[in-house]
Amino acid sequence: MNFVKIERGLGPDGRIAAVRFDRGDRINALSAAAIRELRAAAQSFEDDPTISVVILTGSAQGFSAGFDLRDAEGRERETLGLGARRAALSAGPRMCRAWYEMEQVTICAIEGHCIGGGAALAVSLDFRFCGRGAFFRIPEVALGMNMSWGSIPRLLQLIGPARTKQAVILASDRITAGDARGWGLVEAVAEDGQAFAAAYAFAEKIAAQPPIPTMMTKTTVNRLAGAHDDLASHMDRDQFALTSLSEDHAEGVAAFLERRKPRFTGN
Repeated sequence: MNFVKIERGLGPDGRIAAVRFDRGDRINALSAAAIRELRAAAQSFEDDPTISVVILTGSAQGFSAGFDLRDAEGRERETLGLGARRAALSAGPRMCRAWYEMEQVTICAIEGHCIGGGAALAVSLDFRFCGRGAFFRIPEVALGMNMSWGSIPRLLQLIGPARTKQAVILASDRITAGDARGWGLVEAVAEDGQAFAAAYAFAEKIAAQPPIPTMMTKTTVNRLAGAHDDLASHMDRDQFALTSLSEDHAEGVAAFLERRKPRFTGN
């Protein structure tokens, strides 16, 4: 499978790269294979000093619908013991961390939906630009599980405590492009179909700056802003493993797949 394409050598002195994630459908979900490809894409820039800025984008219809609940490899986790399940649950957090820790400045260009794991990935980057019709939604709580992948501290840095609680707990509420801009979740809203162009114009400004102090500044800001991230999120994988064993999680996923309203019992 090849869901991710990388184009290097763009912009001023070839210092911009574009990473396109597109599964060829309208959903653009994060299967286990897609997660591995996206992590590998981020890691491919570790030893590439020629690139200063990396733009990540999805399909024209949507950035990503999040983790693919129908993915066969992903569903196998339900049959695993705790140790193997914890290992399998590391894939998403490692993908997000790989993007967060890149020395290059990273920009996310978002059209359409950005849901669940897609939102977790988007907030792992430095900047976000979206189309006017784009929206964010974090459905994990409505599926009977916690929001993980290290995303809570990153959301907190961007939009503050109350908005983070609102975004995560009220899972059925869409965060529109306008709200996302007002909350500080995205830097700018472009016309539909122009998110990548807006991100690219911003990338050109960054790529024109001296590469070394630019990378140093990005790393310093991330280290300072994220100094307590591990304290806040070191248990989210285990919380996910725990909540995935609950009756409410089974009901939430079943209701999603059957397109009906879930009936939660607190068990």
